Amino acid sequence: MNANAFRHFYDYHFSENRNLWDACIPLPDASFTQQVTYSHGSIRNQIVHLVSVDDTWFSALRGVEIPESLDPAHFEDRNILRAHWDHVEKNMREYLAKLRDEMLFEKPFTDGEDKDLILWQVLLHVCNHGTDHRAQILRSLNDLGVKTTSQDYIFYVYDNL
Repeated sequence: MNANAFRHFYDYHFSENRNLWDACIPLPDASFTQQVTYSHGSIRNQIVHLVSVDDTWFSALRGVEIPESLDPAHFEDRNILRAHWDHVEKNMREYLAKLRDEMLFEKPFTDGEDKDLILWQVLLHVCNHGTDHRAQILRSLNDLGVKTTSQDYIFYVYDNL
């Protein structure tokens, strides 16, 4: 386990997030915000949750104030949502650029329920969380008749050898 492996895995995470976004672009607003009874609701709400969780964990890792959970109602305009997501990704990439191998085995939090977590566990969790919610969103897109593709990591590897 090393820092470069995590940077690579996050490149996959960011790439799949972009692929997901591209699949959402043609959706009419009514479909993008259509209520779904599972998880966080609409496709928009799921994306806002995904962005919010990435931002929360990486803000904590960067030692900056943890933002309030994002409210999907503040993202009626998809351009605003995309700009916010780009900003969160930029912050994550800046943190990952400074990641060193020895940091992976440190405990980044000093108190609370996360105090015993090791950094590599947090980094792995955030990517797994993203995979879970992308899968939920892909299912919703499929139900709306949108052609989707697999987000399997191995296909990313094949495309990026």
